[in-house]
Amino acid sequence: MPSAALPPVDPDLLQELFDRLPDVVFFIKDRHGRYTHANQTLVQRLGLGAREAVIGYRASELFPARLGDGYAAQDRRVLGGARIDDQLEMHMFQNRAAGWCLTSKQPLRHDGEIHGLIGISRDLAQPDGRHPGYARLRRVLDHMEAHYGEPVRMQALAELAGLSLSQLERQFRRVFQLAPQQWLTRLRIEAAMQRLHGEDTIASIGQLCGFTDQSAFSRQFKASVGLTPRDYRRLNPAPPCAPT
Repeated sequence: MPSAALPPVDPDLLQELFDRLPDVVFFIKDRHGRYTHANQTLVQRLGLGAREAVIGYRASELFPARLGDGYAAQDRRVLGGARIDDQLEMHMFQNRAAGWCLTSKQPLRHDGEIHGLIGISRDLAQPDGRHPGYARLRRVLDHMEAHYGEPVRMQALAELAGLSLSQLERQFRRVFQLAPQQWLTRLRIEAAMQRLHGEDTIASIGQLCGFTDQSAFSRQFKASVGLTPRDYRRLNPAPPCAPT
C-alpha cells in the first residue's frame, strides 16, 4: 500500500527543533538573502538578545565584514541554483572566537522557482578516541601533521593505516567528522594563518603549506577563512619586534 504524502514541513517547527542543538547553526533566507528563520545558536553567537534582531537582515549586515561578505557570496551562489555540501570553514563561536564548522546550503524551490535557501553549519566536535580504529587513524593524522607541506596521496595514507581507500574515508569521517582531504586542508590553512603573521611572501607561504600555486592557495584560504591571504595579513599584522 503506497504511503500517504506528507504535508510540507513548517519552517517555524524546524526552527524550534534546531533551537535545541547548541552545536548547530540553522537558518532560512529569502530570495534576497535576508534571514526569515534563525535558531537560538545563531542568535547567541551574534551576541544578540532576541531572534527579532536577526530576522530581515542579511549576513553582511550582522557578521564582521571578513565573515559576512563570504557568507553573502555563498548565498548568491545558492540562490543562483548551486548547492554547498559540507564546506569546511571558520565560524564565529559564542565567545567570539573562531572555530571550524561544516556548512551546507541548498536552494528552496516552489513551482520550479528559487524562493530562498536553507542551511546548517555544524561545529566540528572532538575526535572520537573510543572508536576501535582510532589508533591506526592516529598514525595517519600524525603523518599528515608532519608532511602537510608536501604532496600527500590518499592511497598512501590508506596503506599506512592498513585500510582500503573507502575504509579510510569512512572511518576517518566517523572519528574526525571530516574526510582525510578536508583534515589535510584544515592543517594547511591553520599553518598558513600562523605563517602570515611573519614576513614570508604569500607565494612562499602557499608553497610551504602544500598548495600547488598562489592562486589555489588564495582560493582555498578565502573559502575557509573568508579573507584572501593578503587581507588576512593586513588585518593580523606581525607583532613588532621587542626592543633591544
